[in-house]
Amino acid sequence: MIRTSKSPQEQEAIVADYLLGSATYRQLGMKYDVDYRIIHSWVMKFQGKEKKKEKPSTKSVVNKVESISPQVVALQEELRLEKLRTELLNAIIDIAEKDLNVSIRKKFGTKQ
Repeated sequence: MIRTSKSPQEQEAIVADYLLGSATYRQLGMKYDVDYRIIHSWVMKFQGKEKKKEKPSTKSVVNKVESISPQVVALQEELRLEKLRTELLNAIIDIAEKDLNVSIRKKFGTKQ
């Protein structure tokens, strides 16, 4: 397989595709033309299980707005990743509710 560089958004889409359980690393590797080991490392990085801790990549954000402090940029990147994580968790809950026919989310406004 050809090792191509993917943008962070493309990487997140591939990780989301894996986490939703639609395919294996190898299947996604063939689908997106990326080595399956690279996809595995992206998933581990997204789940916070990477071997070495690095600061989130902020190159694209820094190029757009250079007047923002590095700490603010790092916080914005963390917020973006948490929003993606929340979206994925909601999708997983939706799939579980649909497949199991069980209500998982709390119903607001019901009498206790």
